[in-house]
Amino acid sequence: MSILVKIADLDLSNKIVLVREDYNVPLENGEISDNTRITATLPTLKQIQEAGAKIIIVSHLGRPEEGKYDEKFSLAPVAKALSKNLEMEVPLIKDWVSGIDMSDKEIVLCENVRFEIGEISNNDDLSRKMAQLCQVYVNDAFATSHRAQSSTHGVAKYAAVSAAGPLLIKELKALTRALRDPEKPIIAVIGGAKVSTKLTVLEVLYKKIDKLILGGGIANTFLKAAGYEIGKSLFEKDLVKTAEKIIKEAEKNNCDIPLPIDVVTGESFDNNTIAKIKSLDEIQKNDMIMDVGPKTTKKLNEIITEAKTIVWNGPLGVFEFEQFAQGTKNLAEAIATSNAYSIAGGGDTIAAVSKFKVEKNISYISTGGGAFLEFLEGKKLPAIDILEEAARAWIAMEKGREL
Repeated sequence: MSILVKIADLDLSNKIVLVREDYNVPLENGEISDNTRITATLPTLKQIQEAGAKIIIVSHLGRPEEGKYDEKFSLAPVAKALSKNLEMEVPLIKDWVSGIDMSDKEIVLCENVRFEIGEISNNDDLSRKMAQLCQVYVNDAFATSHRAQSSTHGVAKYAAVSAAGPLLIKELKALTRALRDPEKPIIAVIGGAKVSTKLTVLEVLYKKIDKLILGGGIANTFLKAAGYEIGKSLFEKDLVKTAEKIIKEAEKNNCDIPLPIDVVTGESFDNNTIAKIKSLDEIQKNDMIMDVGPKTTKKLNEIITEAKTIVWNGPLGVFEFEQFAQGTKNLAEAIATSNAYSIAGGGDTIAAVSKFKVEKNISYISTGGGAFLEFLEGKKLPAIDILEEAARAWIAMEKGREL
């Protein structure tokens, strides 16, 4: 676990605290359709407020054109939701970079940080201006920690004190437990459309885990590599040789990759196509593999039952279509009822967890997305690195004061 300055380490009384949160929430017709990310930050904001600080919150939403205001990417719905949940007015500040007048214990939300030129490029000038807004900077947004941007990295470099928020620390602890210090046997479930998006993850994982369960287009590519007919299923032709290599290397590292033994197919990628359960030797040229079959599900359930640690990223099939949802549903329920420490992450995975109502029985649900994948890959996360640097500087400064 990283050495980080925590909120509890600091005297925040009468301080202005700039907090980076992740309010990249889903919107439908201008309304927030899922406020999970907002409610998750409330304890952080209340802790800082109760310590006697004024709070400036920054976040991004979507991918607007930098330097231009675009109403559809405005954080106005977030300000409204925060006001309701905190039972106090949380104003949205449009022109905030040059300074904000604040009263005691006030909380304000800055308009979308990506409207500012220089945010994405981690511009030094913007980073310094952000740092000048506060006495303490707190990064509470693990989901953006793989990005070196002004609000996640640059500001931490120039702020007088930079700390990690409770949400970020909670995420790091959960991921560290699952990946850096796991109880064995450890299994990983990696699903999704393309091997290419998760190739590095696969190459890292087979060296660390006991079993690697594959789903979706990734599994299809590996089935092709193993010599099976996959019809017109989604797969990556140029990565079949890579999949062959991973299968061989995983075996050398005592990592089992249990490929499907039966599948559910359709003839077209739509919600009305008829689902058929087939063994691998029954797959025809016009078949599309859309899910794992019942025999595979039974086999996977047995593997999951024996696991002590489970990392899940990606569905087993096209769970958005009901006739192809059973494999992912059974997987979610098996993980939820297992005795293993389980961590689930990634957009599609969280959607599946929510759809099959197993949230309460997954040990930890990561909102990290790209940051979650990069942590799986063993990569350094820039926003965490800069917080560690800031922590070392703060510790040295505190020791100097004691002398």
